[in-house]
Amino acid sequence: MTMLTGGCLCGKARYRVADAFAYAAFCHCKDCQKSTGSAFKPFAGIETDKFELACEPAELLLYGDAINHDARCAACGALLYSRVRDGAYVHVAMGTLETAPTIRPGEHIFVRSKAPWHRIADDLPQYAGHVADGPPLNR
Repeated sequence: MTMLTGGCLCGKARYRVADAFAYAAFCHCKDCQKSTGSAFKPFAGIETDKFELACEPAELLLYGDAINHDARCAACGALLYSRVRDGAYVHVAMGTLETAPTIRPGEHIFVRSKAPWHRIADDLPQYAGHVADGPPLNR
């Protein structure tokens, strides 16, 4: 299995992850907007056991609890990943990957809270919330 590496802006916080992502999306929820300072967060989801830190845990600042949290570099503040779904999955912030994964985002989620100044300019499916919450809005 191919392993990918990723890290923060200053290089102190690092991780390794299998190139075996289960899904990838562009999330437009308000939490992702605020945590990234952008219109959306491109992320790729993978089972937690396929992700490992390549730095000391002290290099990270966790926002949330031990099971579900956002992980940032404690030095530069870069958002690296989020542990979600009761700790079963990791959502890797795709911009922190140093090598392109084989997966590409396949949809936009939480477009009901999309930044009003941002225009989605691709043809990917757009969902009001999670994909499982209903059919795409643009089909």
